[in-house]
Amino acid sequence: MNHWKETAEVVARLAELAAAEQRAALATVVHITGSAYRRPGAKFLIAETGGTLGSVSGGCLEADVREVARDVVLATGTPSLRHYKTGSDEDMVWGLGLGCNGMVDVFIQPATAGPLAALSGRLRELLTADSPFMLATVVDGAESLGAMQLIEADGTLHGSLGAADIDNAAVERTRGLMASGRSGVHRIDGRGIFFEVLPPPPHLLVCGAGDDAQPLVAYAADAGFRVTVIDHRPALLIEERFPQAARLVQARPDADVPLPPAHRSRAVVMAHSLAIDRGWAQRHLAAGVPYVGMLGPRERTVSILREIGAEGEIDSGRVFGPVGLDLGSDGPRQVAISIVAELLAFEAKREPRHLNERREAIHATV
Repeated sequence: MNHWKETAEVVARLAELAAAEQRAALATVVHITGSAYRRPGAKFLIAETGGTLGSVSGGCLEADVREVARDVVLATGTPSLRHYKTGSDEDMVWGLGLGCNGMVDVFIQPATAGPLAALSGRLRELLTADSPFMLATVVDGAESLGAMQLIEADGTLHGSLGAADIDNAAVERTRGLMASGRSGVHRIDGRGIFFEVLPPPPHLLVCGAGDDAQPLVAYAADAGFRVTVIDHRPALLIEERFPQAARLVQARPDADVPLPPAHRSRAVVMAHSLAIDRGWAQRHLAAGVPYVGMLGPRERTVSILREIGAEGEIDSGRVFGPVGLDLGSDGPRQVAISIVAELLAFEAKREPRHLNERREAIHATV
């Protein structure tokens, strides 16, 4: 989810740099083992003027990656795969000695020229749509290093990995990977190919455009959700109040307005009107939305569910009321943080708890 948003920002910035005739390199995490701050697919854009966007770590690798991008990739036009071992001072790679006990592979490639630049136009279009797609990049091997292929959900191909048989094998591999949603490096005919799966972000339907909805929309959009704000009061539905929203919809719950697919939507009901909240809860539950958050005390949520004949949903795992994690929140901003935290846990299928209680690596993919 976050990688979709990050990729969209990178591609937009690439267009600006290309228009200004400035070169840039793109660093991408392609593999991690043990403890790592970012997952495969995380991106870090480095402009030749020194400006950057994104990250590949918590700040510990960026300085070295920036140097490699400038002194190797931009200087020669040749991509580079770097292996970082973030162990102790006695066990380090590239002289870093970070003490994080993980291994991170970062692929750095020219971004304003070459295969990525050739695909960036179509990539930008796909990132404004609502279908999954995949990027395949040769990151290891003597042949076709840096070659890229863009594979759309319907099988449409753009670019090449260097040979027709490799392209066909990549398409076959894509079918299983697209369903799994997991990005990673796979070997095909001696080449290490990074398959990056990019599923579109879930939609968040915020039903209610009051002042307390503003921080929720801002934080949720920043976290990667595609936010739609719905309210029947036009005076509240103005872009200045919700600049991060993807869409503003003026409607009551019984209005015949198209909404995103229910299975890909999450909803937070917060209109502060019993009748309106009741209507939105009924509509989203009937449609099959898997997460329906209800602002207000539990007694209010239980009462609403009984009134709409949905008592069975009280403990179904679909209704979250009161919405949000128990963080001791006070005020709209803190409440919004608790709601977004709960949404992220729901998306990750994680039981919220303190990270210091977790004994396994947080982001490890072995």
